[in-house]
Amino acid sequence: MTDFADLVRAPAALSVPGDVVAGAAAAGTLGRRTPALAAASVLLYWAGMAGNDWADRRLDAVERPERPIPSGRVAPATALGLAAGLTAAGVGLAAAAGGRRAAAVAVPLAATIWGYDLAAKNTAAAPAVMAACRGLDVLLGASGGRVARALPAALTVAAHTWTVTALSRREVTGAGAALPLRTLAGTALVAASAATARAPRPPAQAEPGRAASGRIAPGQAAPARIERGRAALARTTFARTVPGRPGCVAAPARQVAAVLPALLAGWYAARYGAAQARVAVEPSAARVRAAVGAGITGLPALQGALIAQAGAGPLGLVVAAAALLGRRLARKVSPT
Repeated sequence: MTDFADLVRAPAALSVPGDVVAGAAAAGTLGRRTPALAAASVLLYWAGMAGNDWADRRLDAVERPERPIPSGRVAPATALGLAAGLTAAGVGLAAAAGGRRAAAVAVPLAATIWGYDLAAKNTAAAPAVMAACRGLDVLLGASGGRVARALPAALTVAAHTWTVTALSRREVTGAGAALPLRTLAGTALVAASAATARAPRPPAQAEPGRAASGRIAPGQAAPARIERGRAALARTTFARTVPGRPGCVAAPARQVAAVLPALLAGWYAARYGAAQARVAVEPSAARVRAAVGAGITGLPALQGALIAQAGAGPLGLVVAAAALLGRRLARKVSPT
């Protein structure tokens, strides 16, 4: 069983469910089908890992002989069959859980994964193709709702994936000084995009007695229900008035929700950024592999920031906690 865990990089799968959850949170479709779509995403991820090792079996015999196929622990035909079976299971589960809309994302996602393994991995297009895989994974979670709302989250995860994949191409040879500086700049932009709480969406039209801006229109009395609402808010024990904004009340929970994306994004940037900074100082193969591992196991913190950004702070914390578990498991089974 350990051999198959090595083949599919089992601990790295902790970085996968957060894609789907982030997409669902952004699209407003978090619900009973989300765990099943997340499971489908994990199956497709494991399929990609098994297919990757099958496609690279001859190269790995020279560069990474300790991997399961070149070391003889897993037969090539077994790895290929496992990859095909996991792909079918992942697409089937996505279709069963999310219907045709989920299948419409899962099928191109599976095709992109296989395209990376069989054709793109050793080309200059590799980072872009792998980024597309992760972006589609986010959209899989959003497939039951307004997919357009999840595009910013999908692009953020895709940009992070681009940096990790660009570094991974130098895991054996080491990197030049410029590469980690470029990926570090990308990481800073990714963290910044996830650090700000999403502004509330404006109402479709103004309420009676209000101007388009949402303020009470001159010469008009506020409706009685608005006055009752204000009075109720004023009596709330844990509410307080925001300085400089009379009548605007913010509870402590709302304040926490506003800073949580920044805290999680900062955690992501600190850990992954520090690993890249060490590569910039000494661009050896070992440090590149460590940075790639940090990028993989640290992704849940970024996903948690995106989920919190969409208004699901507690769930974002749960997803982000996978970064701690992934880091511990990576000491036993390599995520790269």
